[in-house]
Amino acid sequence: MVDKVGKYRQLLAQVAALIDGQADEVSVMANITAAIKETMGFFWVGFYVLKDDNLLHLGPFQGSVACYTIPYNKGVCGAAWARGETIIVPDVEQFEGHIACSSLSRSEIVVPVFDNEGIFRSVLDIDSDELGAFDETDKKYLEQLAQLMTTHLHG
Repeated sequence: MVDKVGKYRQLLAQVAALIDGQADEVSVMANITAAIKETMGFFWVGFYVLKDDNLLHLGPFQGSVACYTIPYNKGVCGAAWARGETIIVPDVEQFEGHIACSSLSRSEIVVPVFDNEGIFRSVLDIDSDELGAFDETDKKYLEQLAQLMTTHLHG
């Protein structure tokens, strides 16, 4: 059985191969969410993408239905956007302003994604149906995965 670090290393290699030479953002995000969900088995995996109306809009995802839009600094996704950093939430019930898209979500990690010019573009949002599912290992490898995407996001 492969441990979490081993799974993440496999995931990073798979994602690097999947997105090599690809330029379509939606396709890249779609395959990344599928790879994460398949490899790690998380409850919900998806992207929220910044649009011209200054809202995060639901992008490609794997899992149950989700919220359509998220405002700046609202919920975990909006907070990660506002702070420009990854946020780990061990218990979503304890996060002030949490947006409950699914009552089954118990913990969450949100990683901001920037383009190759350092401009914020989206967030990678991952939910678990278990409390305390995410730690610094998840943060480290999911941030590396987000970094892989920067070559596919146009400023």
